[in-house]
Amino acid sequence: MHGNIETPIFVPVGTQGTVKAVDPNQLKAMGAQVILANTYHLHLRPGEDLIKKFGGLAKFMSWDGPTMTDSGGFQVFSLGIAMEHGVGKLLREEEGEVKPRLNKITEEGVYFQSHIDGSKQFLSPETSIEIQEKLGADLIVAFDDLESPKHSYEETKQSLELTEKWLLRSKKAHKNSSQLLYGVTHGGIYEDLRVASAKFNDEHFEAIALGGAHKNKQNMHEIVEWTINNISEEKPRHMLGIGEVDDLFELIERGIDTFDCVIPTRIGRTGFFFISPPFGNSKNRFRTDIDKPQFVKDQKPLDENCSCYTCQNFTRGYLHHLFRSRELLSYSLLSLHNVHFLVNLTKQIRESILNDNFQQMKKDWLV
Repeated sequence: MHGNIETPIFVPVGTQGTVKAVDPNQLKAMGAQVILANTYHLHLRPGEDLIKKFGGLAKFMSWDGPTMTDSGGFQVFSLGIAMEHGVGKLLREEEGEVKPRLNKITEEGVYFQSHIDGSKQFLSPETSIEIQEKLGADLIVAFDDLESPKHSYEETKQSLELTEKWLLRSKKAHKNSSQLLYGVTHGGIYEDLRVASAKFNDEHFEAIALGGAHKNKQNMHEIVEWTINNISEEKPRHMLGIGEVDDLFELIERGIDTFDCVIPTRIGRTGFFFISPPFGNSKNRFRTDIDKPQFVKDQKPLDENCSCYTCQNFTRGYLHHLFRSRELLSYSLLSLHNVHFLVNLTKQIRESILNDNFQQMKKDWLV
């Protein structure tokens, strides 16, 4: 392990060995503790064998803190049933475009075409663990099958049964005791399946990652409660792919230790930035758009309550100009602010818990 982790904490996503537009020194300065990278993408390019020759993921990306890798299971979903159903993990009113799937799932594993060069690839519990062990991350995740939020009860149950077989094979394949292996809970929107999955993972794994699809935010909160109530208190709990501002409060309150999400850099590249109350609120999802004409002459920082490098040195007017001019610096400065915002918010929440005033802080934010 490359250091201790104080929880709760937001984990920035560095899909291909980099948090997009934010460098490691900036991440360290803002207090980021862990970076999560993607097994599927690093396997395709540049390859786990090359990264191993560089001394592992942390050295490869010049990060001296802990690292985490997912299993590639989300790509099983995004290249498969998600394309067929036109959905994401969360079922939304407006569905996406329905497309032919790019993979084939068997009990043995998943066959798919590379999105880079069209080459045929195969990912299984054994290969996923082998890749992650070569990448050398401190925290790794067992291989899983992510269900669709449109799945029926029976389809969800079948997916969960496959996941449980894959989880046990992942555990058997895991040889590096210096890496903490997370099991993954599934079961879709169904309480009995979620409870069964939680108990299964609690029996077989020392750390638990919560995965799978949910119907809406309320259902996601229910799923967390069903799961947390059926796993041991001392085991680390990670929420995969969740990271809106309101999520941080709701999930931490329900017992989640760590969570990762691409949202801060993704919205930063499209001109959106996080903003704290009173301007930021649940209705605007604590964000606004630097491209708005109202920011042309604005000499205030993005967020007057933020201590990040961007807010301490640049005005909204300047960032508006950069973004309108499509200058690369705008993407970097907005992304840096957004990652810092979530990292710092979780730090403040951690302090509020220690000071026994979490509920007041939550009330101040989620009015």
